[in-house]
Amino acid sequence: MSQLAGTDGVLPDAGVVPHHLRREVLGHPAGVWVMASTEFWDRVSFHGMQAMLTLYMADELLRPDRVGGVAGFGTYRRMIETLTGPLSIEALAVEIFGLYSAFTYLTPIMGGWLGDRVLSRRWAVVLGGLAMTAGHFAMAFDATFLVALVLLNVGAGLFRGNLSPQVRALYANGDPRAADAFQIYYMMINIGAFVAPLVTGALAAAYGWHVGFGFAGVGMALGLVVYVAGLSYLPPDPVRRGRGQRVPAPPLTRAEWRRISAVLAIWPVNVAFWIAQTQIWNVYNLWVRDHVALKLGTFSVPIPWFTALDGIAPLVWTPMLLALWSRQRVAGTEADILTKLATGCMIFGGATMILAVGPWLGSGGRAPIGLPVAFHLLSNLGWCFVTPIMLAYHADAAPDRWRGTMLGVNVLAIFVAQLITGNMGGFYESVSGFTFWSTTAAIVGGAGAALLVVAPLLRRISRPESAPAPVPA
Repeated sequence: MSQLAGTDGVLPDAGVVPHHLRREVLGHPAGVWVMASTEFWDRVSFHGMQAMLTLYMADELLRPDRVGGVAGFGTYRRMIETLTGPLSIEALAVEIFGLYSAFTYLTPIMGGWLGDRVLSRRWAVVLGGLAMTAGHFAMAFDATFLVALVLLNVGAGLFRGNLSPQVRALYANGDPRAADAFQIYYMMINIGAFVAPLVTGALAAAYGWHVGFGFAGVGMALGLVVYVAGLSYLPPDPVRRGRGQRVPAPPLTRAEWRRISAVLAIWPVNVAFWIAQTQIWNVYNLWVRDHVALKLGTFSVPIPWFTALDGIAPLVWTPMLLALWSRQRVAGTEADILTKLATGCMIFGGATMILAVGPWLGSGGRAPIGLPVAFHLLSNLGWCFVTPIMLAYHADAAPDRWRGTMLGVNVLAIFVAQLITGNMGGFYESVSGFTFWSTTAAIVGGAGAALLVVAPLLRRISRPESAPAPVPA
């Protein structure tokens, strides 16, 4: 109990090293490794769920002979179709996935607020982990499907909104190791994203969907055990100030408002990118099922295995890009943030066109199995140009006291994109694959081209920025 509650926040005497900083592993506080390991299991949980959910609903759960067993589903479906109109099984599956995924990105904003103001970050992480573990195991029963989604959304909000802030709290301002710590942290995120679809996909193919979901629950439980076991290495929760202790902040300067305006101006570009990226978690699985030759001899490749490439590809591209940008920086030829963002969107749009023309390149209307592999490799090159750099742009342009708010604006772009993609997915059955994916490509590629056009104006209203070293996210 005392560990969860943290300390009173009193600074130690000069020369006294706080207990949570006394042990280092590979040059970093042990707490970094505790939180990175915890996050690994969270990502095994999340990406395992993400790889299976749309297929599970479309192929099994939402079928007429089974959906009646889901408690409250009739009411839930009526609420959705009030906004969308009648939906087929597959359209309903992608809409539900879109809502689930959107709120997974929205709830950490509220979860972070609760951790800072009400619960404490440690308690919020523990309660969030318990909720997600319960949610994954609730997926094993048809009746509790909707309960499971609520538990997973609430748990993700508490867990993710309070884990990553503790990483930065292990380092003093100006400590150069802090950037490396996030490299470690996000490396574990991508490894988890790689492992999860492989394991859960294989289990689901061999033993059924519920075994796959059960493994995701075991992963979340293991992450919680790692976190609680390592509490003594984690930073204390920050001291909360009473209302009377708050000091009014000075108003924003004109230069600060101009930088904020520049960030808000590219918000639609951020939404457009995430519209395309989110379709790869949602409709893409159905497209692979319907349009890719999955047989290798007598072995049928599990569909979730393809999305595992999204976990490993950034680990391949990032070191090469960092080396390239480092050489360009020395030579004075490195592109600025806005150019990199535009480039990434156009690369992602080009990769998406591979999906549009893919079935034409195979036989019997099915694309060769190497085509989705090529898509993931190229699209993740675009991802490396956009996602970490967009995060850096929001953090760098924001005034210190608005940094959390501006990072929340970045998350809101993902939330809005998820809602749009769920609705877009309803057209998957009524249009050709070429039309669906070329439209998606036009959204993200067109956003990149538009950004190139307005970039000179944005540079004039905001100070020039150089992108910090991006990390896999």
